[in-house]
Amino acid sequence: MAAYLLWPTDVPADLKLPSVDETQIFDAALLDETEDFERFLRWNDIASNVVLLVVLVLFAWRGWRFARESAAGRIGTGMLLGMIGLALVWIAQLPFAIAGIWWEKRYDIVTAGYVEWVLENWLVLGAQFLFICLWLLITMALAAPLRDRWWLAAAPVFAGLALLLAFLTPYLVPDQRDPEPALAADGRRIARATGEEGVDLKVQEIGDLTEAPNAFAAGLGPSRRVVLWDTLLEPPFDRDQVRVVLAHEYGHHESGHISKGLAWYALISLPILFVVARVARRWGGLYQPRAVPVALLALVGVSLVVQPFDNLITRRMEMEADWVALETTKDPDSARELFEEFADTVLQDPDPPEWAHVWFDTHPSIVDRIAEATAWENRR
Repeated sequence: MAAYLLWPTDVPADLKLPSVDETQIFDAALLDETEDFERFLRWNDIASNVVLLVVLVLFAWRGWRFARESAAGRIGTGMLLGMIGLALVWIAQLPFAIAGIWWEKRYDIVTAGYVEWVLENWLVLGAQFLFICLWLLITMALAAPLRDRWWLAAAPVFAGLALLLAFLTPYLVPDQRDPEPALAADGRRIARATGEEGVDLKVQEIGDLTEAPNAFAAGLGPSRRVVLWDTLLEPPFDRDQVRVVLAHEYGHHESGHISKGLAWYALISLPILFVVARVARRWGGLYQPRAVPVALLALVGVSLVVQPFDNLITRRMEMEADWVALETTKDPDSARELFEEFADTVLQDPDPPEWAHVWFDTHPSIVDRIAEATAWENRR
């Protein structure tokens, strides 16, 4: 019932997207370049996930032996095993991460140096260590009184933590500044048109790290915010295209996508945690530290399995935000031009293979977004 209530969007149910021929929009050289660029990244990511699973399988097979050498107590030993597993995964995946950065630097998408990337990667690793420790602390603590039913209590606890993180996210984004007067005025008009006058607009200075354009909506209640990367405020993007981006991001707030995303997270976490609990049960359940390695394997494995469904949900939300942007700006030409620029600036494949689109993409393809703008125009 929850999934049924969360599924509908403001995009008309009878909307038919017209056929879009990418070869009539983009030149052949650019299409070849985007295909080559994304092909390497896709296979690099696939190889990274394969290695990730292999490392976790080996850790599940042998990692429990570390528990015999620990005197840190039940939960402390479990957290130690979690940190060891994460460290092994990080070491195994580091070559693939470096390969991805090298490839993006080769195409001038990433401008940051390798030293800057390593420092940022250490911060991400630190956050992952904190997350895995907190995850194990909660699950192993709940497993004491609830044993194999800990997942029933853990799901709402993790949903509450996700709610807190969603509220705090706008305050954690670095290098934010107020927009220039013209952009601020456009933001106020878009916010008023979407009924989101209370949502702040900020610009994040990120041009020293990447040339890629981006924007996002974040926050809940009084922390709600729209953030544009400064790379989006430079040529080839013009003011009308930036207005489309603003309307898209304010559309996320108007449609309640952050709250809906949290609801989907809470819903999907139930079967994920159930599978983890059932797998760990064969090793004494998460009450026992020796079950931690196999629980981590189950958590990552089932998360990869549900990834296509998670992507499907986010693509529906992004399509709805595009629709809100069209309804707000009434400027399908600028929307189409914006999406065309994405192919040129970040080398996004306009029409990726279906399997890659299902597995990797959190947004509709460029040809689908162009088709949606045309479909909106046709309905008008």
